[in-house]
Amino acid sequence: MKLNDGGIRLMFEDMIPQVEEAVKISRSWAKNGWSMGFGPKSAEVNTLDAAEALPVSFIYREDAVNYWHQVELLGNDAADSGEKAISAMRSGDATAVENALYLSQYIEKPLAGKTSTWKSLYEALKEKTVECA
Repeated sequence: MKLNDGGIRLMFEDMIPQVEEAVKISRSWAKNGWSMGFGPKSAEVNTLDAAEALPVSFIYREDAVNYWHQVELLGNDAADSGEKAISAMRSGDATAVENALYLSQYIEKPLAGKTSTWKSLYEALKEKTVECA
């Protein structure tokens, strides 16, 4: 990505707080959760804590726990990539920023419809780079 140095720094200064917030949000996806149903009756199990608190006899407990553990892993992976984006923003490495935000939104894709934390940031970056180019 080619931008003049002043444009890069100004654009990234604006985005750092947004990316920091996205890191915080995605690290808590499994804790804060969202509406999620399991089994043919769509029993609501909306967080990892709720899934782990289910009785062992609940037939879809394992599915719920596995789903929310996967959400936790995806959230942490997306946040790790977001932290790389922040570091790249601070050093002015536009290519690394784009790559890190792309990876975060790619990691988030299996959760489409439940969260769009990273997709909107990646799209905002792409729009800003067109404006600054």
